[in-house]
Formats: sequence, structure tokens, C-alpha cells
Amino acid sequence: MQRPKPDSLGHDTCRGFYADILHFLRKRMDNASDAADMTQDVFAQWLGYRDRSRVEQPRAFLFQVARNLLNDHWRRQRVRHAVLDEQSQADDVTTLDTRNDPLNHAQQQQRLEQLKRVLAELSPRRREALMLHRFEGLTQAQIGERMGISVSMVEKHIAAALLHCKQRLDSDDGMEQPE
Repeated sequence: MQRPKPDSLGHDTCRGFYADILHFLRKRMDNASDAADMTQDVFAQWLGYRDRSRVEQPRAFLFQVARNLLNDHWRRQRVRHAVLDEQSQADDVTTLDTRNDPLNHAQQQQRLEQLKRVLAELSPRRREALMLHRFEGLTQAQIGERMGISVSMVEKHIAAALLHCKQRLDSDDGMEQPE
């Protein structure tokens, strides 16, 4: 019995362009581990693409996929940094206001309780990723290793968790009044 022929277009393309794509992404990212993960994502998309045989220039196709993934990554980073900057500014103001004011201190405690409820609404994986990142100070690569997922997936979990928290906390602001 003959074994089926391997998909030579898929595997040969991966072997031939892997180093080029990895180099391209490393130059544009601040973390070599993230670049390696993204390179894997590029080739996972290539191998999952049904019409590979119709691609006339696989190298150009792969670089376009890499550029698209890189753009998505930077877009997520901008959103994440905007949320973190806004949260940091709010934290700074809260710290200054609550030092000597019992009413503000009580409101801050209420806000923490609100945050606990919002965190409880998250899926266990998203909550874990967010907690490891924000409260234990682990890098995204360390979180990915601990959770057994890619750095890209860690980024998605953290960004989604932060967005959920921000939306829920913003929507609750006018609804609950101190008693």
C-alpha cells in the first residue's frame, strides 16, 4: 500500500520561507518570542488556506499574511495601552483624593467590590490571564507558558478582559449610588 504524498507545496513553502518571515517579524516586534509565535500563525494560516495551489507567489502571500497579523497585533497593543493609560490616570487621581477623605475611601472600596463582581463575570481563562498579568506581573510569554497557550492568545484574553471590565465599570458608574 502506498502512503499518500505529503503536501509538498505547503511543507516546502514553510521550509523555504520560515527564516525570512521570522526575520521580518523580529525586526518589527519588541519580543522575539512573540515574533516566533506570529511566524507560526502565518504558516498555520498558509497550511489552512484551501486554494494554495492557486497562489502564484507564495512568498508575497506569506508576507502579506505576516503584515496583516502584525497590523492586528499593533492595533490590539494600541487599544490595550489606551485602556491601561486611562486606568492609570484614574488610579493616580483616586490615590490623591482618598488619602484623607473617608467618603472617597468608602467609594473606592465600593469600586473594588464592583471590580470583583465584574471579574467574576469573565471566563476562567480570561480571568486567569488578566490576574497573572496585572496582579502577579507575569509577561505575556510567561502567562502563555503557564496556561499552555500562545502569546497571541494571551494578548486576546487580556485585551478582551480589560475591555469587558472597562465597559462594565463604565456602564455601572451612574447606576449605583452610595447609600
